[in-house]
Formats: sequence, C-alpha cells, structure tokens
Amino acid sequence: QVQLVESGGGLVQAGGSLRLSCAAPGSIFSRHAMGWYRQAPGKQRELVAAFSSDGSTTYADSVKGRFTISRDNARNTVYLQMNSLKPEDTAVYYCNAKFVQGVLTVNYWGQGTQVAVSS
Repeated sequence: QVQLVESGGGLVQAGGSLRLSCAAPGSIFSRHAMGWYRQAPGKQRELVAAFSSDGSTTYADSVKGRFTISRDNARNTVYLQMNSLKPEDTAVYYCNAKFVQGVLTVNYWGQGTQVAVSS
C-alpha cells in the first residue's frame, strides 16, 4: 500500500496563504509525476498543479499566478504554495503520484486535506 502523506490544510480568510505538503516513499517520488488535485462538494476532482515526467509544470487556469508547485527531492516531498486564496478554492486537496508507460497509467492518491477559505 503506497502512502502519500499530506499536511498543511486548514481554514484561512480570503487573501490568505497556505502551504500543502505531500511526502511520498522514495521509490514513488523518483519514478512518478507528482501533483495536486482538488475536489469541491458536488464537483468532480480537478487538476490544480502537477509536474510532468520531464519536470515541467502545469497549472489550472484558475490558480495560475497564485499557486506554485515545488519539490524537495532530498525529502521526497512535493509542496503546493497557495497565495491570494479565494472562497472558490475551498475543497479537499489530494496529492497524486502518476506513472505512465505506454497505455498503462498508475495513480496513487493521498487521503486528502481540507482547505476552507472564508470570505
């Protein structure tokens, strides 16, 4: 059972900041593309930010310029720095590790961490 351990969620006022962390086993961190997704009540899970296999980053349009994904390879940890938070950012945030080889895709998920932004 692969464990992705998330931390850093909480309640913050609009305009505030939070940093999420996700620690992964080294064998996963080095071979998988790491990223963050979120799911708001009644909505589908959506990509927030992610590294691709070549190290480039992708962001949802709604968070560009406000959120930054980063990684610490020595700690096998990926971060999501969230600034200028808005009430619409309220969701459960999930860490993801994705491995793609040909037609095979393997996803691992963290347990989720709640982010609530008050207006």
